[in-house]
Amino acid sequence: MVTVGFHASHEQISPGQLLKDVQHAERAGFDAAMCSDHFEPWSAQGHSGFAWSWLGAALATTGLRFGVVTAPGQRYHPAIIAHASATLASMFPGRFWFAPGSGENMNEHITGDGWPAKDVRQRRLEECVEVIRRLHRGEEVTHRGLVTVEQARIWDVPETPPPLIAPAVSVDTARRAAAWADGLVTVNQPAATLREMLAAYRDNGGTGKAVLQVHLSWAGSEDEAVAVALDQWRTNTYPPPIPWDLPTAGHFDAVGEHVTAEQVRTTVNVSASLDRHVEWLGGYADLGFDELYLHFVGQEQAPFIDTFAAEVLPQLRTPGSSTPAVPQLAAAGAEPASDVTA
Repeated sequence: MVTVGFHASHEQISPGQLLKDVQHAERAGFDAAMCSDHFEPWSAQGHSGFAWSWLGAALATTGLRFGVVTAPGQRYHPAIIAHASATLASMFPGRFWFAPGSGENMNEHITGDGWPAKDVRQRRLEECVEVIRRLHRGEEVTHRGLVTVEQARIWDVPETPPPLIAPAVSVDTARRAAAWADGLVTVNQPAATLREMLAAYRDNGGTGKAVLQVHLSWAGSEDEAVAVALDQWRTNTYPPPIPWDLPTAGHFDAVGEHVTAEQVRTTVNVSASLDRHVEWLGGYADLGFDELYLHFVGQEQAPFIDTFAAEVLPQLRTPGSSTPAVPQLAAAGAEPASDVTA
């Protein structure tokens, strides 16, 4: 039975309102939640709260399990990510996971350091994963490589370390992540691509849950659903390396200025039909995804939350059952899939 979660978009909604939205999502019947850790929004959307502060409040005021996509290595030292994640996992056992990625220039350029090539960022990420794993085991860590750590130790180590879920948008990244990850998270793409990504991860020894963040736009009419997607998510239609390398919201607005509705439909599931959304989401579950996190790309979340909770979520669960899917991703953290060596 698939877990259906709510994606909390810090880039689009103020932190206070987003906290109310995720509380609303829990009351409505969503099973879990996730967010991304951004310093800057994708475009002139007007928001970008600090995810780690917000997560403490969200975990304390709901009973949901939460995940966050973040990037150790440049804006964050890996010992800081290890410290923050260990504290949340200690306070909220079994309810927190995070996805360490190689980062995007829009968030990382603020340090003033040069933006490394993708292969360097990938190696840096794997060093960070090794450091974080060791710190979560209570070790004193000294490491000198693409990141430097000197005699770091976490004093409040969680009994069960939080799972480290690999974020991937390409088959090659999914294949490489199988060596270290406790699960895989990606975004909606064509079914053939998603199937290939899952196979690359599993066939190379990847274990744990497969998680999908689904960008969608729904409204009372097709025209309105298209308008919401164009207004809020047109800057996210370009494939890598564009989203990795552009530095500011202004740059994203510039490249998105002439994006068409048909282009937006390649990255956002746009429809006024709830049945069509059920079909799309059911198809992702059939591909082998265990958890689906629904990201309504509009800024007003309440109508989406109420309508999808009433009309869509029940159809994605076992027929005849009113019991929400049991969140199980946290169980992956009990036995880490692998310790990466530098």
